[in-house]
Amino acid sequence: MKLMEEKILNEGKVLPGGILKVGSFLNQQIDTAFLKEMAEEIKRLYQDSEVNKILTVESSGIAIAAACGMEMNVPMVFAKKHVTSNVDGEVYKTKVHSFTHNNYYDMVVSRDYLGPQDRVLIVDDFLANGNALRGLVEIVEQGEATLVGAAIAIEKSFQDGGDRLRSQGVRIESLAKIESMSDEGIIFKD
Repeated sequence: MKLMEEKILNEGKVLPGGILKVGSFLNQQIDTAFLKEMAEEIKRLYQDSEVNKILTVESSGIAIAAACGMEMNVPMVFAKKHVTSNVDGEVYKTKVHSFTHNNYYDMVVSRDYLGPQDRVLIVDDFLANGNALRGLVEIVEQGEATLVGAAIAIEKSFQDGGDRLRSQGVRIESLAKIESMSDEGIIFKD
Protein backbone atom coordinates (compact mmCIF):
# COMPACT_ATOMS: atom_id res chain seq x y z
CA MET A 1 0.00 0.00 0.00
CA LYS A 2 1.90 3.01 -1.29
CA LEU A 3 -0.10 5.38 0.90
CA MET A 4 1.13 3.57 4.02
CA GLU A 5 4.73 3.87 2.84
CA GLU A 6 4.24 7.59 2.22
CA LYS A 7 2.73 8.08 5.70
CA ILE A 8 5.68 6.28 7.29
CA LEU A 9 8.22 8.35 5.35
CA ASN A 10 6.44 11.65 6.02
CA GLU A 11 5.27 11.13 9.60
CA GLY A 12 7.22 8.20 11.05
CA LYS A 13 10.39 8.49 13.11
CA VAL A 14 13.06 5.86 13.70
CA LEU A 15 13.99 5.66 17.39
CA PRO A 16 16.96 3.91 18.99
CA GLY A 17 16.55 0.17 19.49
CA GLY A 18 14.76 -0.53 16.22
CA ILE A 19 11.55 1.25 17.18
CA LEU A 20 9.45 2.96 14.51
CA LYS A 21 7.29 5.72 15.98
CA VAL A 22 4.06 6.18 14.03
CA GLY A 23 2.03 7.66 16.87
CA SER A 24 0.98 10.65 14.79
CA PHE A 25 -1.30 8.54 12.58
CA LEU A 26 -1.56 4.91 13.72
CA ASN A 27 -1.22 4.10 17.38
CA GLN A 28 -1.65 7.14 19.59
CA GLN A 29 -3.18 9.84 17.45
CA ILE A 30 -5.18 8.13 14.72
CA ASP A 31 -5.75 9.52 11.26
CA THR A 32 -9.32 8.26 10.92
CA ALA A 33 -9.61 8.90 7.17
CA PHE A 34 -6.41 6.88 6.65
CA LEU A 35 -7.68 4.21 9.06
CA LYS A 36 -10.73 3.76 6.81
CA GLU A 37 -8.47 3.38 3.76
CA MET A 38 -6.42 0.71 5.57
CA ALA A 39 -9.60 -1.18 6.48
CA GLU A 40 -10.84 -1.00 2.88
CA GLU A 41 -7.54 -2.46 1.63
CA ILE A 42 -7.60 -5.26 4.20
CA LYS A 43 -11.19 -6.07 3.24
CA ARG A 44 -10.10 -6.23 -0.43
CA LEU A 45 -7.20 -8.56 0.43
CA TYR A 46 -9.43 -10.97 2.39
CA GLN A 47 -12.73 -10.53 0.53
CA ASP A 48 -12.97 -14.21 -0.48
CA SER A 49 -12.02 -15.65 2.93
CA GLU A 50 -15.47 -15.68 4.55
CA VAL A 51 -14.14 -13.89 7.65
CA ASN A 52 -16.73 -13.74 10.43
CA LYS A 53 -14.51 -12.51 13.29
CA ILE A 54 -11.60 -10.09 13.66
CA LEU A 55 -9.07 -10.73 16.46
CA THR A 56 -6.39 -8.40 17.82
CA VAL A 57 -4.56 -7.67 21.07
CA GLU A 58 -4.92 -4.57 23.21
CA SER A 59 -4.19 -1.79 22.78
CA SER A 60 -2.56 -0.48 19.61
CA GLY A 61 -4.26 -3.03 17.37
CA ILE A 62 -7.78 -2.14 18.49
CA ALA A 63 -8.36 0.87 16.23
CA ILE A 64 -7.36 -0.82 12.98
CA ALA A 65 -9.13 -4.06 13.97
CA ALA A 66 -12.34 -2.18 14.82
CA ALA A 67 -12.18 -0.33 11.48
CA CYS A 68 -11.77 -3.68 9.70
CA GLY A 69 -14.70 -5.12 11.64
CA MET A 70 -16.87 -2.19 10.57
CA GLU A 71 -15.71 -2.41 6.95
CA MET A 72 -16.29 -6.20 6.83
CA ASN A 73 -19.44 -6.03 8.96
CA VAL A 74 -18.17 -8.62 11.46
CA PRO A 75 -17.48 -8.51 15.22
CA MET A 76 -14.03 -7.61 16.53
CA VAL A 77 -12.56 -9.28 19.63
CA PHE A 78 -9.44 -8.14 21.39
CA ALA A 79 -7.22 -10.22 23.62
CA LYS A 80 -6.54 -8.63 26.97
CA LYS A 81 -3.00 -8.55 28.30
CA HIS A 82 -4.10 -9.55 31.79
CA VAL A 83 -6.97 -11.44 33.37
CA THR A 84 -9.30 -8.80 34.83
CA SER A 85 -12.43 -8.95 36.96
CA ASN A 86 -14.65 -8.27 33.94
CA VAL A 87 -13.36 -11.39 32.16
CA ASP A 88 -15.44 -14.07 33.83
CA GLY A 89 -15.61 -17.76 33.13
CA GLU A 90 -13.31 -19.84 30.98
CA VAL A 91 -10.59 -18.20 28.88
CA TYR A 92 -8.08 -19.06 26.20
CA LYS A 93 -4.68 -18.01 27.48
CA THR A 94 -1.06 -17.84 26.35
CA LYS A 95 2.11 -16.11 27.52
CA VAL A 96 3.69 -13.55 25.17
CA HIS A 97 6.90 -11.52 25.23
CA SER A 98 6.59 -7.84 24.27
CA PHE A 99 9.50 -6.50 22.23
CA THR A 100 8.41 -2.89 22.83
CA HIS A 101 8.07 -3.20 26.61
CA ASN A 102 10.57 -6.05 27.14
CA ASN A 103 8.29 -8.01 29.45
CA TYR A 104 5.96 -11.02 29.44
CA TYR A 105 2.21 -10.88 29.73
CA ASP A 106 -0.68 -13.32 29.64
CA MET A 107 -2.86 -12.85 26.56
CA VAL A 108 -6.47 -13.88 27.30
CA VAL A 109 -9.75 -14.12 25.40
CA SER A 110 -13.03 -15.23 26.92
CA ARG A 111 -14.28 -18.52 25.48
CA ASP A 112 -17.62 -16.75 24.99
CA TYR A 113 -16.22 -14.83 22.01
CA LEU A 114 -14.29 -17.39 19.99
CA GLY A 115 -15.14 -20.92 18.92
CA PRO A 116 -15.15 -23.59 16.20
CA GLN A 117 -17.77 -21.72 14.14
CA ASP A 118 -15.42 -18.74 13.64
CA ARG A 119 -13.29 -17.88 10.61
CA VAL A 120 -10.78 -15.49 12.14
CA LEU A 121 -8.71 -12.72 10.62
CA ILE A 122 -6.01 -11.44 12.96
CA VAL A 123 -5.33 -7.72 12.58
CA ASP A 124 -2.49 -5.81 14.24
CA ASP A 125 -0.46 -2.65 13.83
CA PHE A 126 3.06 -4.15 13.77
CA LEU A 127 4.78 -7.43 13.03
CA ALA A 128 8.45 -7.72 14.00
CA ASN A 129 9.56 -10.75 15.98
CA GLY A 130 6.05 -12.18 15.71
CA ASN A 131 5.44 -12.89 19.40
CA ALA A 132 2.04 -11.20 19.61
CA LEU A 133 0.91 -12.75 16.32
CA ARG A 134 2.07 -16.23 17.44
CA GLY A 135 0.12 -15.73 20.67
CA LEU A 136 -3.03 -14.77 18.75
CA VAL A 137 -2.60 -17.79 16.46
CA GLU A 138 -2.38 -19.98 19.56
CA ILE A 139 -5.59 -18.41 20.94
CA VAL A 140 -7.36 -19.19 17.62
CA GLU A 141 -6.09 -22.78 17.82
CA GLN A 142 -7.25 -23.15 21.44
CA GLY A 143 -10.71 -21.99 20.33
CA GLU A 144 -10.69 -24.56 17.51
CA ALA A 145 -11.53 -21.69 15.15
CA THR A 146 -10.26 -21.42 11.57
CA LEU A 147 -7.46 -18.94 10.98
CA VAL A 148 -7.85 -17.34 7.55
CA GLY A 149 -4.79 -15.13 7.96
CA ALA A 150 -3.33 -11.99 9.43
CA ALA A 151 -3.45 -8.40 8.23
CA ILE A 152 -0.64 -6.20 9.49
CA ALA A 153 -0.29 -2.45 9.06
CA ILE A 154 3.53 -2.40 9.20
CA GLU A 155 5.86 -5.39 9.00
CA LYS A 156 9.53 -5.10 9.90
CA SER A 157 10.60 -7.76 7.40
CA PHE A 158 14.24 -7.48 8.52
CA GLN A 159 13.12 -9.28 11.68
CA ASP A 160 12.11 -12.91 11.27
CA GLY A 161 8.60 -13.02 12.75
CA GLY A 162 6.75 -12.85 9.44
CA ASP A 163 8.99 -15.36 7.70
CA ARG A 164 8.69 -17.89 10.54
CA LEU A 165 4.90 -17.66 10.60
CA ARG A 166 4.61 -17.84 6.82
CA SER A 167 6.79 -20.98 6.86
CA GLN A 168 4.23 -22.48 9.26
CA GLY A 169 1.44 -21.82 6.74
CA VAL A 170 0.03 -18.56 8.12
CA ARG A 171 -1.14 -16.19 5.39
CA ILE A 172 0.14 -12.70 6.23
CA GLU A 173 -0.73 -9.58 4.25
CA SER A 174 1.16 -6.45 5.32
CA LEU A 175 0.24 -2.97 4.12
CA ALA A 176 3.91 -1.92 4.29
CA LYS A 177 7.02 -4.08 4.62
CA ILE A 178 10.15 -2.39 5.89
CA GLU A 179 13.35 -4.01 4.61
CA SER A 180 15.64 -1.78 6.68
CA MET A 181 15.53 1.36 8.76
CA SER A 182 18.11 3.61 10.36
CA ASP A 183 18.76 7.26 11.07
CA GLU A 184 19.58 7.63 7.36
CA GLY A 185 16.12 6.45 6.29
CA ILE A 186 13.68 3.65 5.64
CA ILE A 187 13.79 1.19 2.75
CA PHE A 188 10.65 -0.74 1.84
CA LYS A 189 10.51 -4.29 0.53
CA ASP A 190 8.65 -4.84 -2.74
